[in-house]
Amino acid sequence: MPEEAILVLEDGTVYNGYSFGAGVDTSGEVVFNTSMTGYQEILTDPSYAGQIVVPTYPLIGNYGTNDLDIESRKIQVRGFVVREECLEPNHYLNTKTIHRYLAESEIAGIYGVDTRAITRKLRTAGVMMGIITSSKTPEEALIELKKAPDYGSIDFISQVTTEAPYKWEENAVGRSLLYNIAAFDCGLKYNILRLLTGMGCAVTVVPCTTTAGEILALNPDGILLSPGPGDPRILDYAVETVRELADKKPIMGICLGNQLIALAFGARIFKLKFGHRGGNHPVKDLSNDRVYITAQNHGYAVDPDTVKNGLEVSHINLNDGTVEGVRHKELPIFAIQYHSEASPGPLDSTYLFEDFIKMVKKSK
Repeated sequence: MPEEAILVLEDGTVYNGYSFGAGVDTSGEVVFNTSMTGYQEILTDPSYAGQIVVPTYPLIGNYGTNDLDIESRKIQVRGFVVREECLEPNHYLNTKTIHRYLAESEIAGIYGVDTRAITRKLRTAGVMMGIITSSKTPEEALIELKKAPDYGSIDFISQVTTEAPYKWEENAVGRSLLYNIAAFDCGLKYNILRLLTGMGCAVTVVPCTTTAGEILALNPDGILLSPGPGDPRILDYAVETVRELADKKPIMGICLGNQLIALAFGARIFKLKFGHRGGNHPVKDLSNDRVYITAQNHGYAVDPDTVKNGLEVSHINLNDGTVEGVRHKELPIFAIQYHSEASPGPLDSTYLFEDFIKMVKKSK
């Protein structure tokens, strides 16, 4: 018989279900994702560090898991909340069920809960901390949850960044690599590296604690600022690094990278009520009014009224009007708030990597 489990939110709301994956207690910020596929990419996305993820799509695990659809070295989420867990996946690449995949990484999950009700709760009240447990009563779980540190107070990028610099070798062999790119790893997804090498770039990944001087010593032709988890407003050391790099090399920022650039030029950041997470968010490019369907995963946004010092807003979200990109009017710097590398999500925006390479080529 399946073991009963509960998800308890910080406001005391309780959702009853059954345990799957690792039968351990876990707490984190509870967020929802609207993608219809790509749960393995979601689980391994470092931007979800410290979070319990609720997919809005009701059936999870139907195509199993494999060794190709991973975006980092491990599962990054704190917990996984699904409506229905598929016990018999059907796909030619499948190697293990979602239950086994989570269990082997000691990640807790809960299934059989009303994920639509959770999503409506978070949309109405905003994201909040939560705990998954099969060993505590709701009252005990709430007491335990109140002891947990607030999500926004933790420097997660230092937890997910690479421990030492490395060169990306996958899919680089046999290619003519024309440009050297330094990737500032705040929570890098592998598909960023795959796309860059596929477009002729040799990529060196460096930890988020690397100084501007150490990055410039690599003599890169361009610098990519990666996505990542947590509140960018507490990352003073990373912002200072970006500030020192700003007029030295062409820079492309993605998601957290967009926020670091904005902060480096004096803009402010605010927390969104429930964030943007999923593969179906419409974004308008203000330079040509073209609309792209984008993959997103962020809980913070740039205040458009504070964008200054040569920066300008380049993209906006058509759902709520928030900033989805900035560019510098003179320096070779641009950034987008969404995930141009997709994984999961549509590939509409991979052209931005081509724009980055054109900028690098021109500067070189």
